[in-house]
Amino acid sequence: MRIFRSRKALSPVVASIILIAVTVAVSIAVAAWMGALTFQFTATEQIQITNLSFSDNSLLIIANNTGTSPVTINEVWVNNVKRTTTNPALPEEIAANSGLALNVTMSITSGYNYQVKLVSSKGNQFLYTAVAPTS
Repeated sequence: MRIFRSRKALSPVVASIILIAVTVAVSIAVAAWMGALTFQFTATEQIQITNLSFSDNSLLIIANNTGTSPVTINEVWVNNVKRTTTNPALPEEIAANSGLALNVTMSITSGYNYQVKLVSSKGNQFLYTAVAPTS
């Protein structure tokens, strides 16, 4: 007896393999595209105030951007009083992985507690508290 192989049976198998390969390729492309979009929308603002330096008539604020996006500082508050800065004037942008020194002119009392609040353009608040050294 002779066994005959049908060439027509091979075509549906090849078509199924091609359809599966195309589906997998498209799903990988869509996943990569969605991942890139997600990364853009999850950029975070994160400012860390690392130091306050006190002198008789000024307060020097050292702030570092530890987030993944630039942060624009719009306001500086010291003990719940809005203050103006000199060198640089606000608003001031801090690039990602960069730092900034803000100088606030005000009278400083030795041994007094100072709470600094930086407010970003997105409304996020970053707090730091320190005690002025005694003379």
